[in-house]
Formats: sequence, structure tokens, C-alpha cells
Amino acid sequence: MTRGTRNIAIIAHVDHGKTTLVDCLLRECGMLARGSEGDERILDRNDQEKERGITIFSKQCSLRWQDWQVNIVDTPGHADFGGEVERIMTMVDAVLLVVDAVEGPMPQTRFVTMKAFEQGLKPILIVNKVDRDGARPHQVIDEVFDLFASLDASEEQLDFPVVFASALRNRSGTEPDRLQDGMQAVLEAVVRHVPEPDVASAREPFQMQVCSLEWSSYVGVLGIGRVRRGRVERNQQVTLVGMDGKRRDGKVMQVFGYSGLEKEERASAQAGDIICLSGIDGLKIGDTLCAPAKPEALPPIHVDQPTVRMTFQVNNSPFASREGKFVTSSKLAERLQQETLHNVALRVSPGDSPDRWLVAGRGELHLSVLIETMRREGYEFGVSPPEVICREIDGVLCEPFETLVLDIEDDCQGAVIEELGRRKADLSDMMPAGAGRVRLTFLVPARGLIGFRSKFLTLTRGTGIMSHAFAHYGPQRSGEIRRRQNGVLVSMVTGKALAYALFNLQERGRMLIGPGTEVYEGMIIGIHARDNDLVVNPLKGKQLTNIRAAGKDDAVLLTPPIDFSLEQAMEFIADDELLEVTPQSLRIRKQLLTENDRKRAARGA
Repeated sequence: MTRGTRNIAIIAHVDHGKTTLVDCLLRECGMLARGSEGDERILDRNDQEKERGITIFSKQCSLRWQDWQVNIVDTPGHADFGGEVERIMTMVDAVLLVVDAVEGPMPQTRFVTMKAFEQGLKPILIVNKVDRDGARPHQVIDEVFDLFASLDASEEQLDFPVVFASALRNRSGTEPDRLQDGMQAVLEAVVRHVPEPDVASAREPFQMQVCSLEWSSYVGVLGIGRVRRGRVERNQQVTLVGMDGKRRDGKVMQVFGYSGLEKEERASAQAGDIICLSGIDGLKIGDTLCAPAKPEALPPIHVDQPTVRMTFQVNNSPFASREGKFVTSSKLAERLQQETLHNVALRVSPGDSPDRWLVAGRGELHLSVLIETMRREGYEFGVSPPEVICREIDGVLCEPFETLVLDIEDDCQGAVIEELGRRKADLSDMMPAGAGRVRLTFLVPARGLIGFRSKFLTLTRGTGIMSHAFAHYGPQRSGEIRRRQNGVLVSMVTGKALAYALFNLQERGRMLIGPGTEVYEGMIIGIHARDNDLVVNPLKGKQLTNIRAAGKDDAVLLTPPIDFSLEQAMEFIADDELLEVTPQSLRIRKQLLTENDRKRAARGA
């Protein structure tokens, strides 16, 4: 018999140890499945989460500690996935805010904390990584207090408890220099400071809002949420009230709770429980399930609007349909609409032709995760360069601005500040970060960050750390931001590239392809050393004559080609170019494939 229930969400900036902390809590309570005891970041089960080392989707788990039931929601730390944070805040009664003892509050710490405070949730501060070199736990607490005050926190929210931890070493305590093995200090703080769910409403008619969706091949769509009032049992009749106010009847087939990482079927659930229901088709996030006797909709889930958009289109290159399984416009449209059902921060609208769609999200990473997911599922399509979404506010054209924090070496700051100056950024703060490093804070237009990450890594020789989060919409700054200084090498022919031709083209710039790569007319095969585009022939072979001369038979030495990742390719392409995405390849091409068409379009412009 449980003494009570506690519902908490864990929020943090990227890489501050949030998911590792959840692993420790599950181990502390012995809630791990057999065979997973030695795994790291157990909740990050998605392939992309494992590869990228970040949390992308919010997840639910549950643990029992000293007869207490603790329901935990793990949330992404990256602002691009803020929709995952916003839609689950109504499911919990408090948040554990995890902050790095060296870095302190970062831009996305502010973002996720603001979303918690908008719901009136009280925080518990976990100062993590206190055993790192350069840890400054007490100074970080002061910085967190200043952050809370700037967010207009209430007196109750400002009176937050603090726990110190080293999640990687599975240690915690109430003082940074007196940590003990295990996560008992964290669990005690949760039990003591997180309020009990309102069980007085258990006698009222059933009501629950769907905050998340899952899919099962056995029972179909599953709706996840917190029971706001009353009780729900298996085979119970309910009324669904949609976000548009329309009502329809349904029947709950199964009720699932959580035990560790797994679902377990229950006979019933009551107010305060986080559960999963099956049997109701057509569920959407934000729908309210109610008892038929009292069908009342809960307030809709508010999600911030997207700031970046791209055009998705049917692949119309000469190599179309070679590698993809789903290539038609109907399949692409169906997949994009399906994504909007559970990806609440995504917006899909028709483009300027039947085979194009405008897909808007929170940032480049948000959209790149969708693109990568679709290509792994077998979809083949083309995407345009990302562009920011401007709005008209009080008659003024406004663009999104972001807070950018850079942690770099001292000798790199001149070049970085100069580059960001070209991108219309304002330096708002500069402070030493220790060990010959400095932390710079900028306010920069979101369009200035497109294509900046790869440039930043070059300027800092790969040693810089960069993070950013949406700040606000402000008046659009005049002037264009040139994203790319160099032109490109464009193929004029179709066929397999030859090593001899690429060897001769190396004088013109850096190659994006190697010998034997299939190319087509209009495909971009390299980066030109100058600022103009150059049409070249990568199929030109050596003349086979019987005349021999000194130096003619020198070995062909090729510089390894640049291998763009998906995000790098998205940042690289210009306005007149497309990225061709298939399950096996990423190809950069001109929108107009023939040189004559491009010249005709340039004259018309």
C-alpha cells in the first residue's frame, strides 16, 4: 500500500545530467529491467537520442521508494523541442531543475524554467556535477535565484530547496562537500517538498486531458495524461471533447499505469495518477476525456509558435525513386500530417504547388530530427534552405531573436565577435570561464544563426561550446546576412565521376564527392574557391594518345572530400539550391538543373 503519490518533471539545459539523474533514481529503487543495469541514459531509447546524446521526446516512468509512488516525466533540454516540455507541464505538481555546478544557468535553463513557472509549479534545485574541476555550487545557487527573480517567480517559488549531486558517480547530499552514495537526498526532497495530487476530486466525474500519444501495433493509438478528477476503469464509457469543441462518445478498453520503464495494466486509476488509455481512435493532444454525465473540456495546451520553416517537396531529380520506398506526394503528405498529431510544435501547410508543403518548427535541430526520422523510414524528398518566420506586430515587421551563449578560448574571441557582428548580433555580456576561456552572451537574429555552427567550429578549432534559445520577436534589422562566402562547383553532365577529372578540379576548390560517385546535371559537387558558381565536367577522362611527355603520368592524389552531415548540408545550401534526401544519400543540387534555365531565371530576376 502506498503512502502517497508524487508527480514531478525533470527539466534542465542540454548536457547538465538530467537523464543520467533519472537513471540513478531508477537504480536506487531497483526499478530497472533485467539486463539494463549497466546501461547509460536508459530513458533515451530512440536511435537518434542515443546517437546524438540528447533527449528529444518526453517520457514517463515510475518508481516506488519507501512506500511512496513517484511518477517522473523526463523532458528534453534543447529549446528546439520545447513543445515536448510545454505539453507535459499540466501532468506534474513540481519540477526538479538540474543545473551544472560549473556552467550554471544557461539560455535553455531559462526557457524550461519559464514554462514551469507559467504553470505555477514549484522548483527543487539539483546542483549537479559538483565534483567537476572548477565547480562553484554556491555561486550557481545565487545565479539561479537571480534567474528566478527575473522570471517574476512568487515568494514560494523563490524559497526553493537545494540538493547537491554527482549523478555520474551516483552520489547526493545536502552539502556539496558531504555527498553520500545513492540518491536518497533527492528522493527525500521530492517526498517532502512536492505537493500531494488533489485526491479530493476523486469523488467527482472522470476528467483527463491527453498530453502525449503513443502507438501500439496491437491496440492502436494510446492516450497519455494525468487524471484530473474522478476515476476511470477498463471498459468505461467516456465522452471526448476535442480542441474544436466537438464531442463524440467512446469506450476505454484498457488502463495502464507505469512501473519503472514499463507499462502495467490496471483495473482502474484515480485523480492524480499518470496513466495511458487504449480503445479510443482519433485521439489528439489536447483532447479531454470526460464522464458522459459531465463533459467539460480543460483549457487547451498552449504551445509557442514555430520560428523556422522549410519547404518539403517531392524529389524531382534525375535519380528520383532509386533509393526511397515512399516517393509520391500522397505518401509524403500523409506522413507530415501524421507527425503533427504528436509533434505539437510542428506546423504543416500547403506550398505553392500540389507537391510542396511548408513545414515550420522551433529550429533547425527540430526540423533535422524530423528529416532524419523520415529518411530512416524509407521516405525520399527534397528540402529547401531553412528560413525564419517573420511576423507583423503592431504594424511593425518583426523577426525572432535568440540568446546565444558561447564558451570559447581567449584567443578565439576576436574572430568570433567579428563574425557575429556581420550577422547583426549584439554582445550583451562577457565573463571569464576559467582555464584561459571566456563566456560570451549575444542577442542575435535567428537568421544570423543559420549556417553559423560550422563556421563557429572552424573559428574555435573545434574547442568552442555553443547554445542558444528563443528570446523574443523584435523589429527586423536592416540588411541581408550573407550565409555563404563561396560559390559552388556544379556538374554539367550525368554519369560516374572520374578520379582524373576530380584531380584537375581540386585547383578550383574543395570536393564534396569522391571518384565513382554518380552525379547528374545541376548537382553540386564541390565548393568553389571564389564567390561565383562554376559549371564543371567531373567525367572528363585522360586523353588516350601514344604521345608521352615528362610529368604526364604522375600519380593522381585526391584530397578526401567533405562529408556533410544532415545539419551541415541544411546550413550550407543557398536560396537557389535544394537538399535531396534519400534513405542512402544526401545530395545538394540547384533548384534549376540546367545552366540555360538558371541564366534565364537570373535575367528574369
